[in-house]
Amino acid sequence: MRLVFRLLSAVVILILLAVVGVLMLPGERLAHLASSQLSKQLGREVTIQGDVSLTFWPTLSISTGPLEVANADWAGDTPLLSAQAARIGMDAAALLSGDITFRMIEADAPRITLITDADGRGNWELSTTEANKTEAAPAPSSDQTPTIPVFTLDRLRLSDASLHWRAAGADPVVMEGVELDLAWPDREGPATFDLTLRPEGDPVRIAATIGRPQAMMTGATGPLVASLDAPGGTAKFDGTFGTKPEAQGALSLDLADTARFLAALGIAGVDLPQGLGRKASGTGQITLSDGNRLALRDGKLTLDGNRLQAAADIALAAKPRITARLNADALDFSGLAQGGAGGSGGSGGGSGGSSGWSTAPFDASGLAAFDGEISLEAGAIDLGTLKLGKTRTVMTLDRSRAVFALNEVRAYDGLVTGEFVANNRNGLSVGGKLRASGVEMQTLLKDAADVSRFSGKADATLNFLGVGQSTAAIMSSLKGDGSVKAGPGRISGIDLDQLFRAGGVGGGTTVFDTLTASYTIAGGVLRNSDLLMSLPGITAEGEGKVNLGARTLDYLVVPTALNARDGRGLAIPVRIKGPWGAPAIRADMGEAIDRNLAEERKELEDKVRSQVSEKLEKELGVTVEQGDSIEDALQRKLEEEAAKGLLRLLGK
Repeated sequence: MRLVFRLLSAVVILILLAVVGVLMLPGERLAHLASSQLSKQLGREVTIQGDVSLTFWPTLSISTGPLEVANADWAGDTPLLSAQAARIGMDAAALLSGDITFRMIEADAPRITLITDADGRGNWELSTTEANKTEAAPAPSSDQTPTIPVFTLDRLRLSDASLHWRAAGADPVVMEGVELDLAWPDREGPATFDLTLRPEGDPVRIAATIGRPQAMMTGATGPLVASLDAPGGTAKFDGTFGTKPEAQGALSLDLADTARFLAALGIAGVDLPQGLGRKASGTGQITLSDGNRLALRDGKLTLDGNRLQAAADIALAAKPRITARLNADALDFSGLAQGGAGGSGGSGGGSGGSSGWSTAPFDASGLAAFDGEISLEAGAIDLGTLKLGKTRTVMTLDRSRAVFALNEVRAYDGLVTGEFVANNRNGLSVGGKLRASGVEMQTLLKDAADVSRFSGKADATLNFLGVGQSTAAIMSSLKGDGSVKAGPGRISGIDLDQLFRAGGVGGGTTVFDTLTASYTIAGGVLRNSDLLMSLPGITAEGEGKVNLGARTLDYLVVPTALNARDGRGLAIPVRIKGPWGAPAIRADMGEAIDRNLAEERKELEDKVRSQVSEKLEKELGVTVEQGDSIEDALQRKLEEEAAKGLLRLLGK
């Protein structure tokens, strides 16, 4: 805006030349004189090609051919401003009374080139040396340029303009088809403008009313009402604005299609999951200070169906730094678990049914969008695979690494604390250290892994790390360790009491008093060797592995009836094997024999050994010595007989 008003001031010089009689000069001479005076006023060389034509009444109009305003000496040879033609119209009657009223200023196909250097200096920052000299001079003589009187502007119009923006160290931005209509009919009153840009081809319209443009030109703030309309939504501002820049006021958003709205502004490729703002609206009070510090207060956001209260402080930079507080009653982020629906070889969700984990690749590029700290407090959060109650968490994001401090997560009737880390600095990895107390196993395992056989309260710890660009890859790479302590609880699908009474393992429910276990994870396979479960009159031990990537398990549970067989106990091992959603459960008879009939088997082996030894000694003369096996005795006898036969062949 400052550039526009400086150009208007320069044009006044050209008009005053007409008033003092220069209008009778030939068009070519007038063009030369006009360009000379404009160059003096702007501090830049102004070139007008062709003639300057004039009309006198009732509108004093000046039309030029192609014109150029030179660039800053450090910004290259491309003109700051060029146009195929320009027209300037003034109220002739007002001019005779000493007032300057612009009826119109128009430019055809102007090209505007804006450049900043490494120090932030802009090529539009015009020199004011000549203007200051003019304002400080005494009343003009016949050969001096008069002091610029107050002026107003009915209309400034740019049509089919081309805007070129080059910031130091950044790719150039070019926008074609720019349209501008600006009106400032009262010097002490408001100015309005209507600007249409096309960053990506679709029109983006900015309409504004500037309450005190004269104050803004001197660096002060003034009222501003503005709206931005683009395909997909609108944004509105009502407050104060200054050219430092600084602003304060009410901001509102209404985005029916956030991705389309951002694409129209030049931010393409944004694909937000349902719940994070595919459709968004919001209001809040914003303050912009020091040109790069933005504050939001009393923010109210609606992201799809999620309603949040927000406060934020943002340091604007190439990578913004955000400090924010978010509060909500209930949040539905189930769309996060559906983001991989398009992947091959797996289900769309994270928990996965029988088809396995999703192989759809994650897009973790959002971790590089900003640095900062965001705190969230919510009454409930639906993550699709997991359902959380009251949640207090703080996310710290630094160079594509997000750390979620889980200060309080009420979930599954229990409490979860710890931290979760998502790191995309060199490929995506996820990890964490979690502690859970009093969680209900049945609903947790059902949501997380589609396993519903276990129920009861549990305390658990989990340390883990996984690497990969999909759920399937991460689950297959997991490593870590943990422990679990539960009870009392139930295991459906197996009745250990019935197992000892009737020998069947199918159906029924086992009620246990306590269950403890620890485990390690490597290569996506969880291994455990110290499961211990106690029931009335029964203890159960367990060992085996769970393939987290393949979603299968091979586990041996050995329940022992402590009082059976006159107190010696009776163990009936049960092997659980197959896909964890529907594993096969059967008694392991080989293991049962090893564990229950060890004494009987040894007694039988000793008896058979004795009988075989007697037979060998009687029939073959083979003596089985103490500590030898029957095989060793036979081998020794064969070697002795072979030696005797060899001696007979040698005649000895």
